[in-house]
Amino acid sequence: VQLQASGGGMVQAGGSLRLSCTPSARTFSSGTLGWFQQAPGKEREFVAAMRWSGTTTRYADSVKGRFTISRDIPKNTLYLQMNSLKPEDTAVYYCAATTRGLIYSTMDYRIAYDSWGQGTLVTVSS
Repeated sequence: VQLQASGGGMVQAGGSLRLSCTPSARTFSSGTLGWFQQAPGKEREFVAAMRWSGTTTRYADSVKGRFTISRDIPKNTLYLQMNSLKPEDTAVYYCAATTRGLIYSTMDYRIAYDSWGQGTLVTVSS
């Protein structure tokens, strides 16, 4: 299953962007989808994730209160609304998915996800 991520771009600090991720098939109805970020020279880090059912969401501490993860079931699309962006949010953002319904404590594990999108670049200028 392919994941198509989009919505990245360049924005000034304090601005907003919304990322989208659309799986090529409806195979994650019982699974978990998430977003990770990778800044230049750094490891890929967890940003946010949610059960496709909507029962559980998790955020990295660095984005709590600023980012919101959501999904549109009819459109089969995952979103990441990013508000109050900071220069340190600059990174390539990757959509990830697994058919497993992850528990809260494992949602931030990269290894828990089976499918990855190609990444979309977000650049926040000061």
